[in-house]
Amino acid sequence: MKSYITDIQSIKKLIPHIQNLNFEYKSSKHQVNYYIENQKAISIRLPLSLAFDTNRNQIIDCEFLNYILIMIRSGIATVGYFENFENEKHIVFRAYMVRKKQGKSQIKHLKTKGKSRAGSRVRLQETLDFFEDISKRINEHFESHRIDRIGISCAETLIPYFYGTKSPLPFEKQDERIFKIPKHIQNPTYEALIDTNEFLKKGEVKFSPDGKDYLEQMNMNNDSESKKDQDDW
Repeated sequence: MKSYITDIQSIKKLIPHIQNLNFEYKSSKHQVNYYIENQKAISIRLPLSLAFDTNRNQIIDCEFLNYILIMIRSGIATVGYFENFENEKHIVFRAYMVRKKQGKSQIKHLKTKGKSRAGSRVRLQETLDFFEDISKRINEHFESHRIDRIGISCAETLIPYFYGTKSPLPFEKQDERIFKIPKHIQNPTYEALIDTNEFLKKGEVKFSPDGKDYLEQMNMNNDSESKKDQDDW
């Protein structure tokens, strides 16, 4: 499949031309899927500054939005609080979770070799403390601010630890404010946090061959900033 990243104005220009198509909105991806002959043909990931009214099939400008971005990998994580799309607070967490020789996290190692050695026990405790610190920081943001959206990028093997802390997170897995950050983040540093926020402030249009034909008929496929192959949409 093909896709391109584009700006807010281009998304606003595109939506009215495809509103006659059947659609569904996926809150977990902040994405609207449009169908041609019951087949998904066009998908639009909306910028964070746009909301979607499913009753009226319309996009709405967000006058003000508070959100947090949570990005976690083995041994490093970043939590950022954004007020009206600008980063107000952030913190980077680091922990001794990776076995140096194998380059494998202690969590993955536990599935095969257990935790008998002293180094393994240290890494396991570091892992637990790592997620407790993340949870406490998230709770601080929720206690101090109204949070409208929650963006998460977390490896599947770490999800049970993320939601299983002694200090419970201030939201459940099914919280409607949660959306998956649609970008692979290998190293969640502060720089990656800011780059990801800029990415989320833009939109993305994905299309099948039928969707491409439809867009070309509407002359809406000519102002993309970049195009790329997309295997999974």
